[in-house]
Order: sequence, then C-alpha cells, then structure tokens
Amino acid sequence: RLATTQHEDDTISFFVDCNNAGVLFIHAAADGVTISDIIKPVYVPSIVHSFFSLNGLHNYKGITHSLLGIQITDLADGIFIGCSINHVVADGASFWHFLNSWSGISKGSIYLSKPPVFQRWLPDGMDIPIRIPQSSKANAEMGTENISSLQALLSHIWRSAIHNRSFDPDQETNYRFVVGARQRFQEIPDNYFGNAILGTFVTMKAKELVEQGIGNSAWRMNRIIAATTGESFKKVFECWPASPSFVTLSNRDALITSSSPRFNMYGNDFGWGKPIAIRSGSSNKFDGMLTLYCGAEEGSIDIEACFFPETLEAMANDQEFMHI
Repeated sequence: RLATTQHEDDTISFFVDCNNAGVLFIHAAADGVTISDIIKPVYVPSIVHSFFSLNGLHNYKGITHSLLGIQITDLADGIFIGCSINHVVADGASFWHFLNSWSGISKGSIYLSKPPVFQRWLPDGMDIPIRIPQSSKANAEMGTENISSLQALLSHIWRSAIHNRSFDPDQETNYRFVVGARQRFQEIPDNYFGNAILGTFVTMKAKELVEQGIGNSAWRMNRIIAATTGESFKKVFECWPASPSFVTLSNRDALITSSSPRFNMYGNDFGWGKPIAIRSGSSNKFDGMLTLYCGAEEGSIDIEACFFPETLEAMANDQEFMHI
C-alpha cells in the first residue's frame, strides 16, 4: 500500500509500505464470450473493461487499495489476463518488465536474466523523501535526428482528430507524450523498477496543424524529443518538489499518448501459448487518449484510440486520413 508521513513543516511524503498485504487477484469467467467477440469489432467492446480490476481508482487511492491487481478471466475459447498497476509505483517499462519476468517464472525459469533494480536514483543533491506542500494535496486527486514512422503516424492522427473536431483555426492544440529517462542516464539501467519518465508536449495552432501537413508536426515532435536531454530531466526533478504540479486529463484541446510499441508484449507466455491480442481497461480513458502497442505481426503497431463517437465517425469518413 501507499502510506503518508506528515512533517512538522506542514508537508507530506508518500512511500510504499511493505506491509505484506499482497495484491488483488481475481479468477473470473465470461461465459459465452469468445476471443473473436473481443478482437474482431472495430470498437473495443465494453465488456473488456470488466476484465480488469481496480477500475476507476486514482493513484492516490493506493493508500487504501492494492497497488497491483491481476484478473484472470476464462473465455469460451481462451484466457484474458488483465493487469492493473498503480502508476505511482511503476511506469510502462517497469510494468512490462514485471509481466515478462512473471511469464518466464511461470514457464520454469529459475533465474531472471534481468532482475528488477530497486535502488532509487535521483539527481545529485536532491533530498528524499520528497516533501509535498499540503496545498497541493487536492491536486493529487484529481534522441533521434530523423522523424520516425511512429512520430509521423501520431502526427497524422493528431491532424485528423483536430480537423474533424472542427476547431477554430486560431485555437491552440497540443500533443502530449512521455520521454524515457533510462536511455538518457547511464546510472539508470533498463531494468530499473519505478518511474523514469518525463511528460512533454508539442503545441500548434489548429490552422497550422491542418494546413501544413504531417511533416511539420512530426518534425516539431521530433525536435521536442531530441531536446529532452538528461539535463532537462534534472531540472524538472530538482524544481518539482518546490512547486509540485499534477497531470490532469480533461483538456479536450490535447491528444495524449500512453504505453509504447517498444515494450515486449507478445513475448509473455505463461504456459498457455503466446498472446494473440492486447487490449487495455477503462483507466485513463478520455477523449483524445491514444494507447500504443506493438502489433501481433512483427514490426507492426496497434493503436487503441479513444474519441467521442462523432469524432471517430468523422475520421472514418475522412478520405485523406483513411487512405494516406
């Protein structure tokens, strides 16, 4: 569980209380639901959300709820493994490292080739625990030089979504995504367990985004990523405790990316065979969220897009978007 410490200077600190409470594990059955019922529809069926536990819980509720929830659901012709983890504890890289390790153990591996590293890393001179002013507690509730194919693809979706939302030409819109720290610091190994990411964004006026094509927006995205160096991370890490801020997910002017096609998702075999599809639950689902997965076919990418129905319908009828 998460726990808090109240300090004499009217600040609080969060920490993981290793109280041996265990994790939430559920074995369920979805009688009559087949794999095809889940993976064939263009729109992810709502029943998929019931295959995940801890739905609707904010991260701060880890104080009273499990930090990890596992639900195994028996389908008519397969098995669905739904995993939910508190983002305060781990980022996507750590989450998929856990699943990769768990599946390896399930198949009889005695040793982990890359055991998780739990030693904490913070920039030199930064004190721990981080103390958060009580006034911020309410908020808690709430390097490549070339444009990659992924950057171009995300820019293409961003452009079409804004165009089909009929934004005012002078209205600003932004695309938000996270950049990993593991590749930018020698001190942080790939198997570092925790959060090692930094959020950043690209901002453009709707007119610029729509009229200038995907090349311009993809290039801007590329430049932001290239400019997010180790020094950028250090500045944020050093300044954040003095003025904490928390991400809110209600800005309809933005698109946001979660997850990554770089994670090893289809290599998880618990002894029942490799996965045939990846889907996500209801957490962090709002208008403008894009969840990225590697595709079942090597080298491919799957994107789970969450938009209002009218936006999705307009994008489906957008010939330029569908046939680029």
